Amino acid sequence: MITSIRTSTAVGAALALTVSLALTACAGEDGSPSDDGAAGASAAARTAGAADVKDPLVATFDGGLYILDGKSLKRAATIGLPGFNRVNPAGDDSHVFVSTSTGFRLLDARRTAFTDIAYEGAKPGHVVRHAGRTVLFSDGTGEVNAFDPALLAGGEKPRGRTYTAAEPHHGVAVELSNGELLTTLGTEEKRTGAIVLDKANKERARSENCPGVHGEAAAQGEAVAVGCEDGVLIYKDGEFTKVDAPDTYGRIGNQAGSDKSPVLLGDYKTDPDAELERPTRISLIDTRTARLRLVDLGTSYSFRSLGRGPHGEALVLGTDGALRVIDPATGKVEKKIPVVDAWQEPLDWQQARPALFVRGHTAYVSEPGKRALHAVDLASGDRTASVTLPKATNELSGAVAGH
Repeated sequence: MITSIRTSTAVGAALALTVSLALTACAGEDGSPSDDGAAGASAAARTAGAADVKDPLVATFDGGLYILDGKSLKRAATIGLPGFNRVNPAGDDSHVFVSTSTGFRLLDARRTAFTDIAYEGAKPGHVVRHAGRTVLFSDGTGEVNAFDPALLAGGEKPRGRTYTAAEPHHGVAVELSNGELLTTLGTEEKRTGAIVLDKANKERARSENCPGVHGEAAAQGEAVAVGCEDGVLIYKDGEFTKVDAPDTYGRIGNQAGSDKSPVLLGDYKTDPDAELERPTRISLIDTRTARLRLVDLGTSYSFRSLGRGPHGEALVLGTDGALRVIDPATGKVEKKIPVVDAWQEPLDWQQARPALFVRGHTAYVSEPGKRALHAVDLASGDRTASVTLPKATNELSGAVAGH
């Protein structure tokens, strides 16, 4: 069932590293792989005797990475890395995965240095953290690697679970607490749905009722959803359930979940022919009832705008510069927090735009137009820190332990 709402709110040590980059699109407009990238050298220099970075953040810029202190936003290190870089939490309080042309490389953000751990594979794609496990999906090979992120501190690649999809594709995988592995189905030309494998990688469930499958999110009760071009596909208690969009084409390609809420947050697009659709509606999917609610925010947003708060709040950074705090159960915008100036999403998904990264009670928001980065307390709405950086940033991530 579908309910539609419109709100009235207008809304280790010094290191030299050479890496050539050709990255895959992970959350672009069409969700398809991209071979764009650049080659170059990387050099990371760490001041002798410097203290470890507390709660490190990693922000990308054209030419490298900034590592920042999570409280003060003080810049702790700059790592040169030419090309378009992608970063994701590795699942512990120290590490971040950086995508390169040869695969995933592990950055110890706390110690501001790359490690020797790497997962080789063309077109590294999604990194998923769930139930104390981290899962990597390499689009160019279809290879899945799942492991306990606590083992990354040992300095050696963790021994974990592997699986290879029938055909390479822009996909994603997540391991559940019972050992089941949910992973997408598709080819380089067409993506159709998802399968679930048992601990021995034997198929347990399958659904091919999810055209253009892209992205994933987990909700309270370990309901896992993947996005489709006509809704979402939910896996819960051993079964798939399709939640249809109200439109023939209703793409939910990017989602954000929380173990504090049974409701998933998703984007929502309805024009398959648009060069760039700038949607103003979000989707809220109740995994208990398989109901999809549309909420019009009165402002557009991008694929880097979605997040979840510490209590399960749905968070959306609008192009009007405000961060909206939304009750996922009702769709009501409970708070609007002005953070950055008004902005417009660029046509090229790799171009910089404000990005949202949430850790605990703090929302971090980048403002590339001013080369700035801000920290906001979600409870009070107060800005707790801001920094101006030498270059405008693009992607924003950090070390996050747990889910």
